[in-house]
Amino acid sequence: MTSGTAEEFTSHRPRLFGLAYRLLGSAEEAEDAVHDAYLRWSGVDRAAIEHPGAWLAKVVTNLCVNRLTSARARREQYVGPWLPEPVFTRDGALGPMESAEQRDAVSTALLLLLERLTPTERAVYVLREAFGYTHRDIAGVLDLSEANCRQTYRRAVQRVATPEARFAPAVQRRQELVDSFVRAAREGDLAGLEKLLAEDVTWWSDGGGKVTAARRPLVGRDTVMRFLAGVLPRFPDGSALMGAEVNGAPAVVAHVGDLLVAVASFELRDAAVVQVRVVMNPEKLIFAGRQFTASSPTA
Repeated sequence: MTSGTAEEFTSHRPRLFGLAYRLLGSAEEAEDAVHDAYLRWSGVDRAAIEHPGAWLAKVVTNLCVNRLTSARARREQYVGPWLPEPVFTRDGALGPMESAEQRDAVSTALLLLLERLTPTERAVYVLREAFGYTHRDIAGVLDLSEANCRQTYRRAVQRVATPEARFAPAVQRRQELVDSFVRAAREGDLAGLEKLLAEDVTWWSDGGGKVTAARRPLVGRDTVMRFLAGVLPRFPDGSALMGAEVNGAPAVVAHVGDLLVAVASFELRDAAVVQVRVVMNPEKLIFAGRQFTASSPTA
C-alpha cells in the first residue's frame, strides 16, 4: 500500500470508528472492525472505487452487522448486566458534541435502547439518525430495497421509543448534579448523595464476572443507599474520583493513579438521578483507559 493510500484511509478513520462504535457499543470491537476494513482497503483495486468514503462506510457497516449477530449470543451469556463500553468524548473521539442531538446519539441510554434492535435495524437506524443517510443510500450500503429500508427504519424507531420521552436537564444542570455527586462521594456524605437520587433510581454494575460487582440491578433509593453505605468505606487506598465527559455527557471516573477502574454514567429526570450505570469490567475499560492515560498530566 502506498503512503498516499494509507493517508487517505487515515483521513476517513475517525468517521469510520464513530460509525462502528455506534453500531457495536464497544470501542475495542469498533477498532477491530475498522482494522478489518483497512485490510480490505489495502488489497482492493483503488481505481474501481469512485467514492472511497462511501465504500469504506459500506464495508464497516456490513462488518459490524456480522459482528452484531455473534455478539448477541455472547451478551446473552454475559455475567451480570451488560453495558456499552465508555468513551471519553471531549477529545472528539466520537465526533462533534456541540448539539443535544449529537450528544444523545452516543449516550449510554440510547446505546442500550439500540440493543433491542436486530443488526439490520440497528444499521438502518444509525445510518439514518446519526449520519443522515437517505433511505436510498442505506439501501446501497446494506444491499436492500429502498422500500425495505423505509419499513425497517419505521420498525426500529418504534422499538427504540420509550413510554416516557428521554428529556434530560440542560447540560449545565447535568454538570452541577454530577459535580455534587462527586463531592458527596469524596466526602462520604451519604445524606448529600441521597438528596441527588430519585426515589425510583436504579443502579447498574457491569463487572462481567471479572471484578466484584452486583449481578442484578439495585432498584429504589433505599436499596441504593444501603449499597453505597457499604461500598464507600471500602474504597481502595489511593483511589480518586473525578468528573469527565463520557459518551457526550457528564460522568464520574474512579481511578488509582493512571489506572482507570470504573466509569459511572447518569440518566437524569428533572433534578434527580434516575439511572446510574457503572462499568467496572477491566476489558471494557481498555480503550477508555488508553484515553485516560494519554490525557494524564504525567503521560
